[in-house]
Amino acid sequence: MRAVIQRVSQAEVQVNGHAVGKIGRGFMILLGIHETDTPEDVEYLVRKISLLRVFEDKEGKMNLSISDIGGSILSVSQFTLFADTKKGNRPSFIQAARPEQAIPLYSAFNDGLKRKGIPVSTGEFGADMDVVLTNDGPVTIIIDSKE
Repeated sequence: MRAVIQRVSQAEVQVNGHAVGKIGRGFMILLGIHETDTPEDVEYLVRKISLLRVFEDKEGKMNLSISDIGGSILSVSQFTLFADTKKGNRPSFIQAARPEQAIPLYSAFNDGLKRKGIPVSTGEFGADMDVVLTNDGPVTIIIDSKE
């Protein structure tokens, strides 16, 4: 499972021109689910993301977590994070989990963050989405549950 986490001052995801998820300060997360991912990968990422200290304290040091600042998460499923570009010029996505596996893991990921007390908004699984955000910093972190 791979997460691209961007610290944002605001983020929104739209489907057909209508906002389906919107947050203020917090994390915009693009989540890729691999065909070999399990609930243990979900637990790992939920723990790491909920405790990730990338928000500034009073001294300007990245020392606060999303819970410390009362932030929110916008979570968007992103199968293209497992694109294989080794052969040719057209990416292969065969390593990305199929929807029947990915949807329950994506839901478990979002539910796990909510259980940590973090408000979570989402995109629409499988939809063509437009994501608009203001990356704060910029700060972008990639976490892979297999690395």
